[in-house]
Amino acid sequence: MIRATLVSIFVLVASLCLANPVICLDPGHPSEIGPGTKGKHITEMQAVWNVAMLLKPMLEEAGYEVVLTKTRVGQKVTNRERAYKANRAQAAILLRLHCDFAPGESGLATFYASKAGRDGTTSGPSKKILEQVKPMATAFHKAVMGSLGDALENRGVRPETMTAVGAKKGGALIGSIYAKMPSILVEMAVLDNAHDDKFIASEEGQKKVARALCAGVKAIVKVE
Repeated sequence: MIRATLVSIFVLVASLCLANPVICLDPGHPSEIGPGTKGKHITEMQAVWNVAMLLKPMLEEAGYEVVLTKTRVGQKVTNRERAYKANRAQAAILLRLHCDFAPGESGLATFYASKAGRDGTTSGPSKKILEQVKPMATAFHKAVMGSLGDALENRGVRPETMTAVGAKKGGALIGSIYAKMPSILVEMAVLDNAHDDKFIASEEGQKKVARALCAGVKAIVKVE
């Protein structure tokens, strides 16, 4: 009886160690914020969906379980519900994919919550997540840019208060407020920049970004 119990415990522990980490991919927009920005060759909504569809099988092949926050390109999901989907999946990270509108800028930027925000009576992220997310975002961004090389300019790692919405709110964005895990937001390209717009609209550009994001995930979430 004791031996059988010990065997059961061993099997349980082994299964937990072998469980694949869950990555929640959040192709941004449409949401309560709007349909997103657009360039001359592609919309933000389409670009982030295309990259997510390429990234998902890459992550699965690497040993991750992948959950999406929406099931079709034009599906409207609020940012709160996007975070809730990541919470229900018990994801290791919430990876939020966006494209930017930033006159005079070019390239890829990674954003993280540097301070808690408030939505009604709810505040977040927690102190623990705030301590975790900056070094994770930094390691993630380094791996992403290492994979991209000179394909896109490096816009660096930035706090969410440097986004248009975050600057108005003075703290974390809605997705980070409600997420129970580190949330990383990637502005993959600047769509009002001609080079970025053409790059992210191309099949090859989307593949390069997907491979780079996969490298970023591998740098911060390890598969047993």
